[in-house]
Amino acid sequence: YTELNKNPVEGFSAGLIDDNDLYRWEVLIIGPPDTLYEGGVFKAHLTFPKDYPLRPPKMKFITEIWHPNVDKNGDVCISILHEPGEDKYGYEKPEERWLPIHTVETIMISVISMLADPNGDSPANVDAA
Repeated sequence: YTELNKNPVEGFSAGLIDDNDLYRWEVLIIGPPDTLYEGGVFKAHLTFPKDYPLRPPKMKFITEIWHPNVDKNGDVCISILHEPGEDKYGYEKPEERWLPIHTVETIMISVISMLADPNGDSPANVDAA
């Protein structure tokens, strides 16, 4: 949290929902240029497990968003947020999944990239694919 405040990254802002709870964050993502999301500001929540960074946080858009890799409840479905290890379906390599070296910054860069370039091979929202 402190690192993000000292060195903000373009395209999003992040902060604690409640200063007394380090496990729940709110992020605002600016829709990337030259995409359907350009000009939009999308609110999402990151919820970190108690054993973070060994396990990934969950990310849920609060602002409604129509995207193949976001399910109808707003839950984000991308490799970096999947539990570490082998993918039982064979879509993802272990190094594409969660690793303890990932940070809020690397998650958000992946989400912004997802908005710009959806993964239609593994949709969470088939209707949006």
